[in-house]
Amino acid sequence: MTHPSISASARRAGLVLLALCALAACLPARAERLKELASIQGVRDNPLIGYGLMVGLDGTGDQTMQTPFTTQSLNNMLQQLGITIPQGVNMQLKNVAAVMVTAQLPSFARPGQNIDVTVSSMGNAKSLRGGTLLMTPLKGVDGAVYAIAQGNMVVGGVGASANGSKVQINQLSSGRIPAGATVERVVEASVGGDGAFTLELMRSDFGTAQRAVEAINRQFGGGTADAVDARVIRVRAPESPQERVGFLARLEGLEVTPTQAVAKVVINARTGSVVMNQAVRVNDCAVAHGSLSVVINTDPLVSQPGPFSNGRTVVSQTSEISINQPGGALQMIRGGASLADVVKGLNTLGANPQDLVSILQAMKSAGALRAELEII
Repeated sequence: MTHPSISASARRAGLVLLALCALAACLPARAERLKELASIQGVRDNPLIGYGLMVGLDGTGDQTMQTPFTTQSLNNMLQQLGITIPQGVNMQLKNVAAVMVTAQLPSFARPGQNIDVTVSSMGNAKSLRGGTLLMTPLKGVDGAVYAIAQGNMVVGGVGASANGSKVQINQLSSGRIPAGATVERVVEASVGGDGAFTLELMRSDFGTAQRAVEAINRQFGGGTADAVDARVIRVRAPESPQERVGFLARLEGLEVTPTQAVAKVVINARTGSVVMNQAVRVNDCAVAHGSLSVVINTDPLVSQPGPFSNGRTVVSQTSEISINQPGGALQMIRGGASLADVVKGLNTLGANPQDLVSILQAMKSAGALRAELEII
């Protein structure tokens, strides 16, 4: 049964969603490569950060009176280059900006390899477009320098301003330098050096861990892998580094069918988005849904004094308040054995996404929604 307040477009959207959910419910569980389900412990990127100066800006740099750290950084750099600024000289710079530089150091990166960097303004520069980043050391969490960044930045935005008017497309205070940093130090990542390594599943699940262990032992022989818990799998690797690389390549290509995820409904409280997986089920329940709206209209009322009188013009406000609460008929939602049935039942309410959030929370409290609610 369709609620009379549902528009034609809403009905069409509901039918499309219902068809997609029905199709998803009919599809069997799909096998995935082990590299999509798990990662190798120790093989990961490492964040790098650095502070530097960007020069060559077209008059859009930091206002040095408001950002003294820019002037201080420039003085320090000039002193290292053998240039001394006299005491009491206040440099009025327009083409220099202080920036933060970030990058991700890939696993197994070697000295001389180039990586991309992201440059972001930390002062009040209007634009970094056309600037050049000066040599900036990039440090890791241990304080050691792992890369050196320098180069011309690519900014994806553009803007112009004149006489108080401004037009801007995208962001002008940050950008990227492709291959803008050179790796100077290696982060050691010994994989299988002691004859074994650890696989970590992306999602903790005992069933998926057991299936992964069975697939590895079928391919490489019994006793090759053991599940430590719902996330960690211990794998024995060959001693030779050459054999170990080939072993890992074959291991990542193994296909494993993950078990069905726990029934979950994810709600974005900021946007009102509601997403549910195919394991969600509902029991029979009755829901009455209504909305309350309060409208306040305020109009000025001007009272003019008579001619040649000593009265004053008086302005008063008159307000009209109306409250509208349409009746919400009690709707029956039948329990369903598939996600398509759940969507069909919820569509009978004719609720918008914001109202659907409250309805799902109430259904969960009443025990009619068989799924976890996660608010993000």
